[in-house]
Amino acid sequence: MRFPSAFTVLFLVTIAVWLLAFVIPTGAYRNEDGAPVPGSYERTDDPLTFGGRLMQLFIAPVNGLYGVMNDEGFIGPYESGELYGAAGVFLFVLAIGIFITISMTTGAIDNGVARIAQRMSHRGPVLIAVLMVLFSIGGTTEGMAEETLGFYALVIPLILALGYDRLVATGVIMVGAGIGVLASTVNPFATGVASDSAGISIGDGIGFRLLMYVVLVPIGIWWVLRYAKRVKADPSASRVNSVEGDEELRTSGLGDVAELTARQKLVLTIIGLTFAFMIFAIVPWAQIIDGPNAESYAWQLDWYFPELAALFLAMSLVVGLIGGLGEKGLTDSLVRGAGDFIGVGLIIVLARGVTAIMNNAEITGTILNSMEELVSNTDSGVFGAVMFLINLPLAFLVPSSSGHAALAIPILAPLADFAGVSRAIVVTAYQSASGVVNLITPTSAVVMGGLALAKVRYDQYLRFVLPLIGILIVLCIVMIAAAASF
Repeated sequence: MRFPSAFTVLFLVTIAVWLLAFVIPTGAYRNEDGAPVPGSYERTDDPLTFGGRLMQLFIAPVNGLYGVMNDEGFIGPYESGELYGAAGVFLFVLAIGIFITISMTTGAIDNGVARIAQRMSHRGPVLIAVLMVLFSIGGTTEGMAEETLGFYALVIPLILALGYDRLVATGVIMVGAGIGVLASTVNPFATGVASDSAGISIGDGIGFRLLMYVVLVPIGIWWVLRYAKRVKADPSASRVNSVEGDEELRTSGLGDVAELTARQKLVLTIIGLTFAFMIFAIVPWAQIIDGPNAESYAWQLDWYFPELAALFLAMSLVVGLIGGLGEKGLTDSLVRGAGDFIGVGLIIVLARGVTAIMNNAEITGTILNSMEELVSNTDSGVFGAVMFLINLPLAFLVPSSSGHAALAIPILAPLADFAGVSRAIVVTAYQSASGVVNLITPTSAVVMGGLALAKVRYDQYLRFVLPLIGILIVLCIVMIAAAASF
C-alpha cells in the first residue's frame, strides 16, 4: 500500500469537483481590474446542460493548457479573449528543466560542490554550514528537490570522514534544500506558478520572502550543527546505526577531486549570472521603491513567463556549448531535461483544468462567497495565519508544489482582496506550508528517495527533524501574520 501519486490525486479531485458542481449553487461576483468586488456576489442561473457538463470534464486538460477566457468569463479552446490555460507556465517549466539538466550534464555543478567540500574538509562545522547554504540557494532560486538525490553519494563519504553520521549528511542535503524551498524567493515551481495563478508578478512580495530566507536558513543550519556536534563528541549519541562499508567511507572521504576546468568555471559563472538576471528582470523595482501604483522605471524590464522561458532556452544553448557537450550531447540533454520535467508541467495543466471546470460551472464565486464573511471580519494577521494552516493539509494531499499552487491559489488568492491583504501574502503562506510538509511527507519522492540513498530509516529521520518542523511552523505563522498586518 502506498499513497497515490499527484496525478492520481488530481484525477480524483477533478472528478470530485465535477460532481460537486451539480450540488453547489451557481453564482458570480462583479469583477474590477481582475479582482472580485466584495459584497457583489449574486446567484446565477445554471449555465450548463448535462451534456455541457460532460464536455467540461472531457476537455478540462485542454482548457488547463490553452483554454481562453472570453469577455463573459467562459473558458474554452476556441474562445476569443485572454489566455487562461497554463501554456506559458508549462513551457517555462520545460525551459528551466532543460537549463538545469544541461548544467548538470556539464559536470560543473557536481565538481564545484566537490571542490568546495574538499577545500573545507578539515573544518566540519563550517563545511556543513557552507553546503547547507549552497543547497538552500538552489532551493530558493530553482526549487532544488529531485536534483538533490545526486549529491548523497558525494556528501555521505565526506560527512562520515569528518566523524559524523549518515543523519547529518541527510540533514545537510534535505534540510538545507528544503528550507530554501520553504522560503522560496523566485522558485519557478512554487513562487512562479502560485504568482501566475494569483494574477500577480513573481517579484511581488520578494522582499518579505527574502527576509524569511535570511531568518529560517540559519535556524536549519543551527539544528543540524547541534546534532552534529553531539555525535562528534559522543558517537553513541547517533540516532542511526552504522551500515556495512561505513568504516571504509570514513577513511576514504572524498578521495581525489578533479580541478575545475576553465569551461566548468565559466559554466558556473553563467549559471549564477542567469539566475541573477532573472531576479533583476522580474522584480517590480519602481513599485517596491515608490509604491504599488508607481510607473515602472525606464530600465525596469517587467518580464514574465514568456520572456523567462526564452531566457532559459537561450542560456541552455550557451551553457551546453561552453560546457563542451557538442551537438549530440546538447540535443540529448535538451530532450532528457524536457522529459524529466514534463511530469511537473502536466500536473500544472491538470490542476488548471480543475479550476476551469469550477469557473465554467460558475461555482467558484459561490465558494468564495462562503469564505468572504469569515475572512472579511478577521484581523489581517489572523488571515495570514489561517492561509498558512489551510495549506498544510493541501500540501500533504498534493505534494507537488506546482500542482498545489495551480489547484489552490486561484481560490485562495481572491480571499486576500476581501481581507484587505496583498495577494503576495497568500502566495507566501502557500509556499511556506508546502515547504514545511514536503520536509517530512512520505508521499514525497525527494524525502523517501533521499532516505533510501542515505540508508536512514524514516522513523529515525522523523525523530531528528520533527522538533525543527515545529519551530519552523511557529516562526512561519508569526512572520506571515506580522507581514499581513502591515
